[in-house]
Amino acid sequence: MLEPTDRAYIDDLGDKIAICAAHIDSAHHQLLTHIRSFDTLKGWSKQGTKSCAHWLSWRIGIGLVAAREKLRVAHALAGLPSIDAALERGELSYAKVRAMTRVADADNEELLLAQARGLTGAELERVCGGFR
Repeated sequence: MLEPTDRAYIDDLGDKIAICAAHIDSAHHQLLTHIRSFDTLKGWSKQGTKSCAHWLSWRIGIGLVAAREKLRVAHALAGLPSIDAALERGELSYAKVRAMTRVADADNEELLLAQARGLTGAELERVCGGFR
């Protein structure tokens, strides 16, 4: 039996964390896809709220700023198929995707995606800041 201080135990625990995070990111993609569809259908107005961001704030309990950001990212992903697919597969974190969608377009999407795969979230934020 492995002890919590054994290298193999630590490596296994690290793998479990990374796998769990990838599942969460993939689920986040599904959430964003649903948000985009809900907003496009104006489901929020049919439920009596002022905007989709207000509905998200009320219904899933997030702040209005975070709700607006999720909505922005959700709509941006519709025009960024490679980034969208990478998030769907759990290959990128939501934080990286959020940073890229601030500056990504059809001309630089693949370049940003290649950068994202080799950089930390903080490094990618700086790279994306340079695109502005």
